[in-house]
Amino acid sequence: MSDYKVSKEAFVSGMTGSSVGHINLVSAAALASIALHSALRSRFPSTKPANFAVEWLILVAPLLLSVTLFANSPWVLILSLLFPTGLLLLIPRRESGTPLPSPLDTSPKHPLSPDPNSGSVIIGQLPAVTVYRSHMMLMTMLSILAVDFPVFPRSLAKCETFGVSLMDLGVGSFVFAQGLVSAIPLLKDPSHLSQPMIPKIATVLRKIWPILALGLIRVILVKGTDYPEHVTEYGVHWNFFITLALLPVFQVLLHPFIASMPISLLAVLCALTHQLMLSWTGLQNFVLSAPRTNIVSANKEGIVSLFGYLSIHLLGLSAGTIILPPSPNYFRRQQQAHATRRRKDSNADAYQPNKPRKSVIHREDDRTATELISYAVVWWSLMLITSWAKVGGGVSRRLVNLPYILWVAAYNTTFILGYLLLELFFFPSPFSKSIYSPTSKLKVQVDTIADAQAQLEPRRGPPLLEAVNRNSLVLFLLANVLTGLINLTVPTMYTSDAMAMVILSAYALSVTAVAWAARGRRIWRI
Repeated sequence: MSDYKVSKEAFVSGMTGSSVGHINLVSAAALASIALHSALRSRFPSTKPANFAVEWLILVAPLLLSVTLFANSPWVLILSLLFPTGLLLLIPRRESGTPLPSPLDTSPKHPLSPDPNSGSVIIGQLPAVTVYRSHMMLMTMLSILAVDFPVFPRSLAKCETFGVSLMDLGVGSFVFAQGLVSAIPLLKDPSHLSQPMIPKIATVLRKIWPILALGLIRVILVKGTDYPEHVTEYGVHWNFFITLALLPVFQVLLHPFIASMPISLLAVLCALTHQLMLSWTGLQNFVLSAPRTNIVSANKEGIVSLFGYLSIHLLGLSAGTIILPPSPNYFRRQQQAHATRRRKDSNADAYQPNKPRKSVIHREDDRTATELISYAVVWWSLMLITSWAKVGGGVSRRLVNLPYILWVAAYNTTFILGYLLLELFFFPSPFSKSIYSPTSKLKVQVDTIADAQAQLEPRRGPPLLEAVNRNSLVLFLLANVLTGLINLTVPTMYTSDAMAMVILSAYALSVTAVAWAARGRRIWRI
C-alpha cells in the first residue's frame, strides 16, 4: 500500500462532523439560489431558450461555493443571494399563471401526466420535487470530489462513527429520494400492492440489475487500482450501489404491510426494530468492534445498515404518496376505495381506480404544504428527543440508527416543503390551490379537460435542474468516474484552494454540460 494511499485514507477518516444548524445553513444556499432564479424568471419572462451559463451561475455555482469557500460562513453566501432577490421583488411580477419559460415535455410516458384525452385521472407535475431531487444530486456529486481537497471543510466529511455532517446526510437523502419516486407505481394503480409477489419481484430485479452490476464493477475497479477507500463506510466489498439495488426488492416484500397500514407507521416500526436490534442484541458492538474475519464481518456496516436504510426508503415512499398526487390524502382514499372494491362482489357498482373518469383531480399544494409542515414538526421533534436522550449513542450514519433515520426524514421533508413554498410564492396559480364554492364554501373540482391542461402546462422547473433530474443516475455514474480519474491523476489533498476551485468548477461544468446537452431525452432508461 502506497504512502499516499495511507495518507489519503487518513485524510477522510476519523471525522466527528459539524452541527445540525450549520448543515441546515449550508444547505439553505440551495433554497436561496432557487429564490433568486424564481425572482428573475417571474420578473423578466422570456420566450427565448434558457441560457446554460446563466442557469449554471445561479443554480450550481452557489452549491459549489456553499461547500467550499463559504462553508464556514454560509450566511454570507445566503445574504448575497437574497439581497438581489429582495430587489427583484420590488418589480411587479408577470401575470400570474403564465407558464414557466422552459419547454414542456408532452411525452405520454410521463408517469404522473396521462393524456387528457384518455379520460384517465390527470395529475399535474410538481417542480418542487424536481428541484429537490436535482439539488440533492448536485450536492452529492460536488461533495464526492470536493471532500478530497482541503478547501472542503473536514467538518462536512463523513463522520467515522457518531456525529452529523453534510456528507452523512447526503447518502440518507439519496435513499429518501429513491423512496419518494418509488411511490409512482402505487399512485398509478393502488391494486399494485395486492398483485402476486413473484412477478413484481421479477420486474424489480430486471430494473435493479444494472445498479447491482455497477456496484460489483466498482468493487473490482477499486481493488484493482489500489484506489483509496474508507472501509468503515460500508465494508470491504459492499458499497452504496449495492444498498440502492437491494432496497426496492425489500419494499416489494413489504407490500402486504403497506396495503394494510400507514406507510409512515410501518417505517417507524422498522426503525424502532432496527434500533432495538442494535441496542439489545449486541449488533452495534459487532459493527463497531468485531474483527473482519469472514465475508459477513468484512461487510458488517453495509449488511447491518441495510434495514435502517429500508426505514428511510419507506419514509421517502410515504412522503411521495403525499407530495406527488394532487391531494395529500389522494393515496389514502385510493387505498380505501380499492379495499372496498375487493370486499364487494366483482360485479358491484363500486369505485374502480383504473376506470376512466371525466373529472380532473385538481392539485391542492396548499394542503400538501400544510401536511408537510406537520410531518416536519413530528420528525424534528422525535429527532431532537432521541438525540437528547442519546438513543443508540447519538446520530450515526455508519449504523443508520434511529436518530439518523429521523434526522434524514426531518431534513428532507423540510427542504421539500421549502421548495414547494417558494413555488407557491413566486408562481401562484389558481390551479395549485384548493378551490371553494363562493356560495356553499365547499371544495369543488375542475371538470373540463381544458382546465386540466391549463393546470399541467405551467408546472415546470428550471431547465438545467430538469435536465439534471432527467438523467440523474447517468450523471451520478459520470461524476464517480470523473472523481476517480481526478484522484488518480491529481494529489488532491496537497492542492491549493485556488487550484481546487478551478478543478471543481471544471468538473461541475462538465457534468452539468452533459445534462444540458441531453435535456429533453433520457440517456439510459432503467
